[in-house]
Amino acid sequence: MPYNPQKHHRHSIRLKGHDYTQHGAYFITICTRGRQCLFGNVVNGEMQLNSLGNIALNCWQTIPAHFSHIELDTFVVMPNHIHGILIITDNPVGARHCLALNQHPERNTEKFGKPVRGSISTVIGSYKSVVSKRINIIWQTKGQSIWQRNFYEHIGREEKSIDNIREYIVNNPQRWADDPENTTSNSDALDYIFDIPF
Repeated sequence: MPYNPQKHHRHSIRLKGHDYTQHGAYFITICTRGRQCLFGNVVNGEMQLNSLGNIALNCWQTIPAHFSHIELDTFVVMPNHIHGILIITDNPVGARHCLALNQHPERNTEKFGKPVRGSISTVIGSYKSVVSKRINIIWQTKGQSIWQRNFYEHIGREEKSIDNIREYIVNNPQRWADDPENTTSNSDALDYIFDIPF
């Protein structure tokens, strides 16, 4: 089907005018394409990663090696999504900074489709790309993204809010049965994008 701007328009879900290179804590959620459960299963309230889930985990853990201004905080791989907190610091080696964020619309603002170097969008785009590439090697496919378009983020503005997010992430596997991302409880939602070769 040819591109029709009246039907095929994308909108950024980023906070308009926010500087996504600014230090602070960012709660990230990235879902798999079609919400397909690719990364393993939750068994007795604990996430059991398969080989694809281990790729998602290992690639997340290497983010600071590629982006020295990023520190990792709480993280979980779920069957069809990941949750994690990324902290942009002023000091790549120093202590964590979970400081209140102030908007600076004049600096480094994201423009839809034009990520800023070192921004959260750039970090997540890189992460999604490397995970997809490694999984494509396993599947012997080319250029197939395993992720849904875009990602969700929440800016942690206060330490109490960040602590609540950490608790949510840690407890996510125990709440999988009631998770809105859990497509196994809604068989009508299952429309598999990928034929997993194992």
